Amino acid sequence: MKYICLICILFQHSLHAQNNPGSRSKAMGSAGTALQDVWSLQQNSAGAASIERAIFALGYEQHYLDPELSTQSAVFGIPVKNHVLGLSFQRYGISEYLEQTAGLALSRSFSAALSISLALKYHQISIPVYGSGNVISVDAGMQYSLNDRIRLGSYIYNPGRSRINELSGSHIHSGISVGLAYLASDKLLFISDLNKMLDFGMNIKMGIEYQIVKRFYLRGGLSANPFKQTGGFGLKYRRFSLDAAVSSHPILGYSPNLSFNYEF
Repeated sequence: MKYICLICILFQHSLHAQNNPGSRSKAMGSAGTALQDVWSLQQNSAGAASIERAIFALGYEQHYLDPELSTQSAVFGIPVKNHVLGLSFQRYGISEYLEQTAGLALSRSFSAALSISLALKYHQISIPVYGSGNVISVDAGMQYSLNDRIRLGSYIYNPGRSRINELSGSHIHSGISVGLAYLASDKLLFISDLNKMLDFGMNIKMGIEYQIVKRFYLRGGLSANPFKQTGGFGLKYRRFSLDAAVSSHPILGYSPNLSFNYEF
C-alpha cells in the first residue's frame, strides 16, 4: 500500500491526472475529444450538446487492482432550451491523498455541425501531512462535423494555469486535446486523440468500437504515453446502458472500469 501511495503522490503533481472519461472511452484508449455522450462532460463538454433527454451516469475505476485506490465519478446532463447543462463530480485517492473535482458545463449547438462549450471546475486536494487547498479552473471545447461520417473535436484545459497555492507544486494540468471520430459504417467507429499537457510529453490515443449485434458493442484501444492497452464492451437496453473496460499498464498492471447510464 505504501508503494502505491508513493506512486500516487509522485504522479499526481498535476491535479486531475486520473480523470475518468467513462468506460466507453476508457476501453478505446481514453480517446474521446470527438465523442458525443454524457461522459463528454469529463473530456470535451461540447460533445454533451447532443444530449436530447436528461441522462445520469455513474462510473468506478479501481487502479492497478488495489481495492483502496479508486476513482468514483458521476455526471448528469439535461437539455435547457437551446443549451445542455452538465454537472460532474469525481473523487480520486485514498486517506493519505485525496482529490475531488466538481464541474458545471454549458454546451450549445449553433448548427447541425458546430457545438461549443464552457466549463467551470472546482478542484480540491487534501494531503493530511501538508493540509488541503482548492481552486477554480475554466475549460473550453468545440466539436465540428465535416459530414455524417467525420467529426473533429478540440478542448482546452485550464488555459489560465490555475494552481493551488496552499500546496506547493500542486497545480491543475493545462493543455489542449484535438480529436477525430470516423464512422466507417453504421456498426464501426474509429476515434483518435492527440493530447499535449504543459510540462508533459505528447500523448496519442486511439480506439475502435464495433457493434456485433443490436445493443452489444466490443471496443479496443491504446495510448502511447504511457503505453497502455485497453479493451471492453457495452450493453444497451432501452434507457439503460452498461459499459465495462480494462486498461493495462506495463509496470503497474490492470485497472478495471465500470460505468452505468440511465436516460430519463
